[in-house]
Amino acid sequence: MPSDFKNKVREQFGRTAEGYVRDKGFAGGEDLAEAARLLNPTPEDSMLDVACGGGHTALFFAPMVRSVVASDLTMQMLKKAQEFISEKGKVDNVTFREADAEDLPFPSGAFTIVTCRIAPHHFPDVPRAIREFHRVLKRQGGRLLIIDTLLPEDPEIAHFYQTMEQMRDPTHIQAFSEPQWRKMIEEAGFNIEATRVFAKTHDFPVWAKRAGMQEEGVRELTQFFVDAPVKVHDHFQIETFAGEVESYTDQKLLIYATRLDSK
Repeated sequence: MPSDFKNKVREQFGRTAEGYVRDKGFAGGEDLAEAARLLNPTPEDSMLDVACGGGHTALFFAPMVRSVVASDLTMQMLKKAQEFISEKGKVDNVTFREADAEDLPFPSGAFTIVTCRIAPHHFPDVPRAIREFHRVLKRQGGRLLIIDTLLPEDPEIAHFYQTMEQMRDPTHIQAFSEPQWRKMIEEAGFNIEATRVFAKTHDFPVWAKRAGMQEEGVRELTQFFVDAPVKVHDHFQIETFAGEVESYTDQKLLIYATRLDSK
C-alpha cells in the first residue's frame, strides 16, 4: 500500500474512529448471522479479522472460537475497538495488532478463519490483500469470509456509486461487482463455496456525519443525490423530503470461500 495513501487512511479513520465504533449498523445484522452459519466456527478455530474497524466482527465471533486477532491499519481505530470490546466484557480471547491488509505481519498458515467486513473498497490492491489472506490461512480447513459493498453492474449506476462514495470519503478507492470479486478470489487460490447479497439502508445524515464531512460537503453530496437520474433513485431507493436526503439503500455482497489444498 503506498505510504502517502496509507497515511491518508490513518488520518481519516483516526479522526472518525469513534463514529464507526458507535454506529449500530456495524454491530450486527443478517450478514454476520449468515457469516457464522457458513463459517461454522468452533472452539478449535483461530481467527484473523482484517481491517477490524470498531471491532464488531471480532466481538461477534470471539465467543465461538479459540482466539481472534483484530488487525487494522489505524492505531487509533484499534484503540477504540479495544475500548469497545473491553466495555462489552465477557470475552478475553481478542488481541489487537496494527497491520496492513496487503502485507500482513503473520506467518503462513497461522489462522483457520480470515474475515474482512466492509473494508476492501479502501484497499489500493485488493488482489494482493486476498493473496495475503490465502497465505496466512491453514492449508487444511482454511476459510475466508469477505463482506463488502456490491458495485452495480449498470455502468451509469456504478459511476454514481463510485462518485458519491469518493465525495463522502476520499479513502474510498473501488467497489467491485460479483463477477470481479469471483475472479480475484479464485485467482488467489480459493474455491468459492457460497455468496449472499444483503440490502442495507443508510440514514443519510448519520452516514455522512460518520465520515467526518463538513456542512458544505454534505450540501454538495445531498444535491448530487437529489439530481441523480431516476434509475439511480430507483436502484438505491433514495428517500427525500423537502430537498433533503433521508436515506438510501445499497447492497452488500458476502463471499464464503475455502483455501484450495493444491495451492
